[in-house]
Order: sequence, then C-alpha cells, then structure tokens
Amino acid sequence: MNVSRLGGPTLSLFRIVIGLLFTLHGLSSVFGLFGGNPMTGKAVPLGTWPGWWAALIQLICGALVLVGLFTRPAALLASGSMAYAYFVVHQPDGLLPLRNGGELAALFCWSFLLVAALGSGPWALDALLFRRRGEAPSPSVAEPSPVSV
Repeated sequence: MNVSRLGGPTLSLFRIVIGLLFTLHGLSSVFGLFGGNPMTGKAVPLGTWPGWWAALIQLICGALVLVGLFTRPAALLASGSMAYAYFVVHQPDGLLPLRNGGELAALFCWSFLLVAALGSGPWALDALLFRRRGEAPSPSVAEPSPVSV
C-alpha cells in the first residue's frame, strides 16, 4: 500500500472534522444552538470580551477551515485563539489540562496549528480555486510527495 496516496485525503478529512467541530462550538456560543455555550447553556451576550469574540472566531474560522477556504490564515487565527483560551482561561486553574479543563482548547490549538502548517489538502475550495486559475498550488494543497516508510 502506498502511504503517500492516503496523505492528502486524510489531511482533508482531518481538516473537515476539526472545522466542523469548531463551527459547532461557534454556533452554540453565538446563537445558543445545540444547548448553547457549554458554560452557561445560553448564547454569549453580543460583543462581550473575550467570550463573544472567541465564539465569532470559532464560527468564522471553523467554517473557513471546514470548506477549505483561506485555510492557513483561518487555522492560524483559530490556533492562536485556542492558545489564548488555554493560557488565560484554563492554565491559571492548574498546569495540566486534565486538572484545569483545558483539554479541548489544547487539542484545538495543536490541531489548527497542524492544519496551518500542512494546508488544506486536496479536497478543499483552496485547491479548487488554484486549479481554476491555472496556478500551481502550494505543496500542501497538491498531492503529497512520496514518503519512504
């Protein structure tokens, strides 16, 4: 089995799932859907700092990452917002994520950093736009180069 053939589709599926989960968090916090914000069960009040702005980042960046549009900058912003959430909201309650409730923030932070570094994969609007314009996609959007295992 050629492992390199699976790299692009796997990256795309990873990006789609992470984007969907982040978008759902944003929808629950901005609009109160799916039971509302996990902390309060309601929508975060409009414009409150940092909760509403974090929820807006979750909604917009999650949707962009989900469809693979402006993937790298959206994923980088999402990663940074989760790093902020971890260090400002969770870390003061304890060093380890299991003790301070910051597992999701840490997982999202590192997942989005991975997407920002590797790109969107072949199943993305970014890749489609590159093909339409006739431009050469970045190596992360194109099929991965063969890897020896």
